Amino acid sequence: MNLYKYVSEKLNEKLGFDAKLETPRNREFGDFSTNAAMVMARGAGKNPRELANEILPKINELDFVESASVAGPGFINLKIKDEFLWHAVQSADEITQTANPLVIDMDYGAYNVAKSLHIGHLRTSIVGDMLYRLGRSLGHKMISYNHMGDWGRSMGFVIAWIEKLHPDWPFFQADFDSDADYSKYTFDPDELDTYYPAAAALAKTDNEFLEHAQIITAKLQQGHAGYNALYNIFMPISLASMNKTVRLLNIIPFDNDLGERNAAKYTAPVEKIIREKNLLVKSDGAEVIVVKRDTDNKPMPPVMFYNSRGAVPYDATDIMALYYRKITDNPDKVIYLTDKRQSLHFEQLFRVAELLQMFPADALEHIGYGTINGADGKPFKTRDGNAAGLNDIIEMVGAAARERVTESGKKLDDATIDMIALAALKFNDLSHDLRADYIFDPAQITSFEGRTGPYILYTAVRLNSVLRRAGEFVQSANAVKMNTDERNLVMELLDFDRTIQAAFESRATDLVANYAYDLCQLVNTFYHNCPILREDVPADIRAMRINLVQIAAHVLTHTIDLMGLKVPNEM
Repeated sequence: MNLYKYVSEKLNEKLGFDAKLETPRNREFGDFSTNAAMVMARGAGKNPRELANEILPKINELDFVESASVAGPGFINLKIKDEFLWHAVQSADEITQTANPLVIDMDYGAYNVAKSLHIGHLRTSIVGDMLYRLGRSLGHKMISYNHMGDWGRSMGFVIAWIEKLHPDWPFFQADFDSDADYSKYTFDPDELDTYYPAAAALAKTDNEFLEHAQIITAKLQQGHAGYNALYNIFMPISLASMNKTVRLLNIIPFDNDLGERNAAKYTAPVEKIIREKNLLVKSDGAEVIVVKRDTDNKPMPPVMFYNSRGAVPYDATDIMALYYRKITDNPDKVIYLTDKRQSLHFEQLFRVAELLQMFPADALEHIGYGTINGADGKPFKTRDGNAAGLNDIIEMVGAAARERVTESGKKLDDATIDMIALAALKFNDLSHDLRADYIFDPAQITSFEGRTGPYILYTAVRLNSVLRRAGEFVQSANAVKMNTDERNLVMELLDFDRTIQAAFESRATDLVANYAYDLCQLVNTFYHNCPILREDVPADIRAMRINLVQIAAHVLTHTIDLMGLKVPNEM
């Protein structure tokens, strides 16, 4: 139940006025407050406080209101009846389904074939997965895409490097036989990941190698049999390596691992539309689409459709990818999640989509996330100065979690430590404003105290432990008078639905992560101040508190699942 929405709607219905409902920082003043009288007074020509006292009787007629009082210049504070709250909290972990379900394509991950995943892929993977989970929980049809870099210049570099290592392989020979068996040709995944960096470094100093790699790229895209056969060997090896990392992060597998190669298949129909609209312009041997508008007061480069070698560049494959999604999913919305430094690219892409009448402007959305920095405030790198690999980051946090567990004197198995490390890594990312940069510190994020993933898991484990010990005492309890700690916990549980709705609408994962933290703080305050299984606790209060623990466990577990974390049996 969305308590905030329910109270707001009933109050506005009663007053015949759209009142703004707020939650006081100090709940001693009430569960909610409204400035309705202050706003209404402007049109009525009355003193706000006097008007507030006039409308109090109407508010007190609402069957869920325990009391209403006037404060300050005309604020009205409301306290909700315990009985109403207790009835409402029984279904606190339910999420209200949207009345207008959409088909939403989500583009995140964007991994590169034959290139190891690095720290730059962390946020797109973790945040993208959570937004996918949130949208699905609200009733939208979510379709996820890992738009891989699998068809551009990097593929030319990789194939050119393989040729440099193995010039005698049949893929590079003029008499290549497409029907022969090439199953003996394979690659170690870790070695394959070194080919692109090595080729890119050589290309900076060897123009001949660079030009050869560029020619390979164009020929690959034009159907060169040998290059495509080689591509079809290393592509599944690289994809399997990507998916291994996805599993380590407990990310829901992508619905589609389709990148530039798949998009390039639709070059002809997209080109036909563009030419029919006379949008292609010659420019230094290339063909581009001009997207600059007369109203622009900033640089807006054209979008390259064909480069001077006749190859289809990255910008163009994104156009074809949109076309593919249009004819396949016909989504109501397409959301891209990438580094914020790609904002210009997506503004160009969205303008092309409008020019082609493929999608309206409001159907396309780019979320640009901030960078992950080290203690020096610069993008996080390893000690040797290179961008940290994603698997290295996972191992780094795992080692920090293991050290924390050892320091605590706990005896936990490897699977439990892995869950703690996963929670530390993902919660830290999700708890920050995704559009802002943040500092990455493995030692800090693995702490069992404070705003961390391990603290969230510890609270969930504590709740589950109480329920196991309660055993036969677990039952559906009737409402009894709640004390402050019980009431505060109930109010927070009843804010779950509103938080999920707001988090997806505003694309703000930190709302959910911070909700989990606030809920855990209230759970632990309740746990310390309200005896549950002690023998001197009256039976009705014990039953109510066990029931409250059960509800809190459900809501917290649901929240944890939406963040893509796992709850261990013990900590």
